[in-house]
Amino acid sequence: MSFENGSLTHDRSQLLGTAANERHSKQLFYGWWVVLASAIGLFWCVPIAVYSFSVFFKPLMGHFDAGRGAVSLAFTLQLIAGALCAAPMGWLSDRYGPRRVILVSTAFFASILLANRMFSGSIVQFYGFCVLMGFAIQGVGPIPYGSMISHWFDRRRGLALGLTMLGIGLGAVIIPSLAQTLIARFGWNTAYSILGASVLLICWPILGYFLKEKPQHLGLLPDGASSEAERGEGVRQGLTAREAWKSADFWLMLCAFTLVSASVQGCVVHIAPMLNDRHLGARSAALGSSLIGAGVMIGRVGIGYLLDRASAARLASILFAASAAGIALLLLGNSVGAFAGVFLVGLGLGAEIDLMPYLTSRYFGLLNFGKVYSSLFAAFTLAGALGPLIMGAGFDRTGSYRDPLIVFLVAVVVAAILMTRLGRYRISVPPPENQPILAVRVADDNSRGNIAEVQSNKQL
Repeated sequence: MSFENGSLTHDRSQLLGTAANERHSKQLFYGWWVVLASAIGLFWCVPIAVYSFSVFFKPLMGHFDAGRGAVSLAFTLQLIAGALCAAPMGWLSDRYGPRRVILVSTAFFASILLANRMFSGSIVQFYGFCVLMGFAIQGVGPIPYGSMISHWFDRRRGLALGLTMLGIGLGAVIIPSLAQTLIARFGWNTAYSILGASVLLICWPILGYFLKEKPQHLGLLPDGASSEAERGEGVRQGLTAREAWKSADFWLMLCAFTLVSASVQGCVVHIAPMLNDRHLGARSAALGSSLIGAGVMIGRVGIGYLLDRASAARLASILFAASAAGIALLLLGNSVGAFAGVFLVGLGLGAEIDLMPYLTSRYFGLLNFGKVYSSLFAAFTLAGALGPLIMGAGFDRTGSYRDPLIVFLVAVVVAAILMTRLGRYRISVPPPENQPILAVRVADDNSRGNIAEVQSNKQL
């Protein structure tokens, strides 16, 4: 004889289901492990090739007996090679998945650094070394990582991208000073070799273990949503690459990012020699490079948090204006003002790297994300290649950085104005998470009816 009636059995099963949902809600969404691994990958690779070049600048001048323009050309060739590889990397990420692209490119990048002595016989050979780094850098940079994170997150995409790109900011703070220490103790060749070994022995295994292509491969949904009703629509919508390239919004973004990239990268590469010219010493010059990294880091986290809550175009305009102020301080300020200017330049650079993938996903969707984003990033990289060359050539011609800084100041102001001309997002942004839904799911015996009601309200 059973003493349990149907209602008690139903209540028990409902409580068991509630407990299961509570346990699931307390688990850390695996996408955040992907974010952490991606940040580590960006920490090790991009700052070595980009942000540390400034502290290698004068040792390279001494080793090759070359002028600033000649050494700047090495960095320019690296960025040109990277720009040429950006579109293929976007296509490969769409075709084979960003995880494969990242792992192969990371191993290739480390191997190039380890083989740097083979390219140290002349400045021309060193140009070859920089070109090979340029080929690798797009595969270990924001294109494949941005594609991967955009598939793992929708509602929290801005924050996830900001935390991911924070890896570059942290690396830009730490790696230049580390590289300066290694150069002072072992020379520039050994410094590159040690950095390459760290990429291969520490970074690559972490990426191989933690990176997963998409949440669906683990039976999950973006943002850790427990049902399709909680998902945003952005991951299911999108324009083809051809449609995106024909839109006015695409060309407004491309022009703005191009102008800022040339201006900011020109300042970044020449920060150390620019500060040395003010008799601040090698350590202060390395500190200046680290301040750029600090600005990048704060820009990454801050813009990532705000992107989910405010207009990305408006934020871009404000931060580009801050970069313009930074260039003005480099042009007009004293030593203290110059350090403040360095920080503001880094702030704009940090925001720009976060803004490109986010704006791509919101205006054009994820259908051909790799192709569209990589075309923007190619223009960004190519402009960044020209900036240092303009800076170095301007100094060699006049003996001062004044003229190129004036040009860059005007360019960044124009970019800030262009960002105000972007229209509304084409891809809908999911509403913020409704925390009371979780409370109802856990605590209320009548949760099914309440959840259905709240979800229907969300859809409305």
